[in-house]
Amino acid sequence: EVQVVESGGGLVQPGGSLRLSCAGSGFSFPTYWIYWVRQAPGKGLEWISAINSGGDTTYYADSVKGRFTISRDNAKKTVYLQMNSLKPLDTAMYYCAADRFLLVSVITGTDVSLAAFDFWGQGTQVTVSS
Repeated sequence: EVQVVESGGGLVQPGGSLRLSCAGSGFSFPTYWIYWVRQAPGKGLEWISAINSGGDTTYYADSVKGRFTISRDNAKKTVYLQMNSLKPLDTAMYYCAADRFLLVSVITGTDVSLAAFDFWGQGTQVTVSS
């Protein structure tokens, strides 16, 4: 059974930090690109970061560049998203998704939907508020 499970969300004050984790099982996790996307209340999905299978190529949306860092530990079949300098605008449900390929349509914002990916999780809520 394929599973993608996000964790680490919560309530944090502006300027604070959180680290999200994404654990995958039931598929060849080390060979997949892993993506983080988010959905703020009342808005559509926004792609925010991606990492290749080897962990040596990463991409970030302009909205999080310089504040968020994606990394992976293939031995643990886990991808992390370190989020620093959080802002209220970062409040959203954060989803982890996996695909065998780099989805250019996703990272360019042309087509951001969970259905674009091979697998995805149920999400973890991040709320940034004082």
